[in-house]
Amino acid sequence: MDVRATLAALVLAAFVAGDTARGGTIGVDALPLEEQVGQVVVLSFSGTTMPPYVDEALRRRRAAGVILFGGNITGPEQLRALTRALRRAGGTPLVAVDQEGGRVRRLPWAGPSAAQPEQLARGTVRSAAAAAARALRAAGVTVTFAPVADVPSVRGAALAGRSFSRDADEASDAVRAAVRGWRSGGVAATAKHFPGLGGAPANTDDVIVTIGRSRAVLDAVDLPPFRAAIAVGVPLVMVGHARYPALDRARIASQSQPIVEGLLRDELGFRGVVVTDSLEAQASLATGSITKVSERALRAGADLLLLTGRGSYAPVYEHLLAAARRSPELRARVREAAARVLALKSRGALPPG
Repeated sequence: MDVRATLAALVLAAFVAGDTARGGTIGVDALPLEEQVGQVVVLSFSGTTMPPYVDEALRRRRAAGVILFGGNITGPEQLRALTRALRRAGGTPLVAVDQEGGRVRRLPWAGPSAAQPEQLARGTVRSAAAAAARALRAAGVTVTFAPVADVPSVRGAALAGRSFSRDADEASDAVRAAVRGWRSGGVAATAKHFPGLGGAPANTDDVIVTIGRSRAVLDAVDLPPFRAAIAVGVPLVMVGHARYPALDRARIASQSQPIVEGLLRDELGFRGVVVTDSLEAQASLATGSITKVSERALRAGADLLLLTGRGSYAPVYEHLLAAARRSPELRARVREAAARVLALKSRGALPPG
């Protein structure tokens, strides 16, 4: 085992001990490698009922959970039936949606009804998140990929309509309030898209993006809302796919150890779950195949790999399992990531049956 693998093992031991001391039971060492690898993957599927392969993946602990989109959801009763079926499959699956507010709502009957800028203007950030969280929990959803913590800072910023404010301090206050609101309603919030897409004129879903600002500007403009989220205990941070030469000249954020491990964990002190943005985003796949980008993100420090493309799950899972069998370093990284995901699951009560 090399120095990094040894360090990872020591860090994980401390993490596990800390969680156990708080009364949690991670049990990562009780899982075979096949199940540990499963805990780092979130998959998607088509249709309004659970397909057999998803049932099998959850039953055999080969996936940590699912992300649901509009095509999976027709109404409250259908969604409750779907999430009950997912839980019956086993493994306490994470059930995630994008529920930022406004037009980005997978549950159209649930809030926040206003987009993030309007929530801030109305002074309803925390209350809207709390109410939305209660509606999501009642439907069996346990994770929201919100709030957007990006600070739009260029003309035509792609995420301006989804971000709280162009002012870093205002955005930080709003992100803090949103995290607290989601938590009060029993849903795990996710600050995104680290280390900040406010300087992006286009969305990484569609194009390759390079944000060429200095580290000083990143510190002053982009990072404060993430610092605020971490300070109030946000359980997940989503890392994006833009390139930041001031932080890493060679790799996009989701594949960058200096950004994920160096900046997010070591400098900002985040100890929760790092989830990638969709690995099928154009800016991600421009760097390699879905299997390659998944392994790179995992090695860089991501704990959950978000797969949203049709047919991605099986090749990614098999590739990661084979790679982990060959590499002691990757096995240590899988174990570390799986422990964090299991801790996230153990901290939240199951939604209503």
